[in-house]
Amino acid sequence: MSKTLTFYKYQGTGNDFIITTDTVELSTEQITALCDRKFGIGADGLILMKQKSTLDFDMTYYNADGSESFCGNGSRCAVMLAHKLGWIKESCEFNSNDGAHSALLEDNEVQLKMHDVDMILVEDDGYMLNTGSPHYVAYTEEIELLDIVPAAHAVRYSDRFKETGINVNFLESKNGILHIRTYERGVEDETLSCGTGATAAAIVNYLETESSHKRFSQRLKTKGGTLTVTFEKKSTTFENIYLCGPATLVFEGKIEL
Repeated sequence: MSKTLTFYKYQGTGNDFIITTDTVELSTEQITALCDRKFGIGADGLILMKQKSTLDFDMTYYNADGSESFCGNGSRCAVMLAHKLGWIKESCEFNSNDGAHSALLEDNEVQLKMHDVDMILVEDDGYMLNTGSPHYVAYTEEIELLDIVPAAHAVRYSDRFKETGINVNFLESKNGILHIRTYERGVEDETLSCGTGATAAAIVNYLETESSHKRFSQRLKTKGGTLTVTFEKKSTTFENIYLCGPATLVFEGKIEL
């Protein structure tokens, strides 16, 4: 017997998501089918949301291949939907795949508080850090011309990362704005934007430029729009990290599973 799923399609700087508040359990095959851009709704990932008594809501994020992870842009979109549904006002607290987060809505943007970052590995040609999801970050030149898939595959499917996977980011600084392109595990392709990737890139750029500022703000240009990451540097830890940017409803609908 088929079941009808009510959903909302959101995007945050081109990173797009299927979100549902229906009480439903979805199989990996169903998630993959819904995210398929030819035969399904099409999305980089899928989010299940529900109201909760202790915090404002719970959300669980699934990549397009059905695997779970934390997603910064997906979380920002979930916050915007919670506001649309009247679950929250201008601020909220919610549970995601990596634990509790808080967020603030201001001027049609969502400011999402990320977890502290205190472990950054310096590699021969890049950096490795976890901003809710694991990221490899490296600099490049002429970023618009980069053939990102083979370049990212050299890292993503290396012996070191092929089992657990890693997101791969390439950066280029131009006139104070950090340009970023990201290949995401679970999607296994380039996405137009990645929130945890932008956060990782801002921290790496702080280290790379040897900044002495204790409070730092970095604008990042993704293929899908502009994000801003702010944080405080305290000893060896990056704290009070905020991922800021727009989150927009594309359409809503129903689909039979």
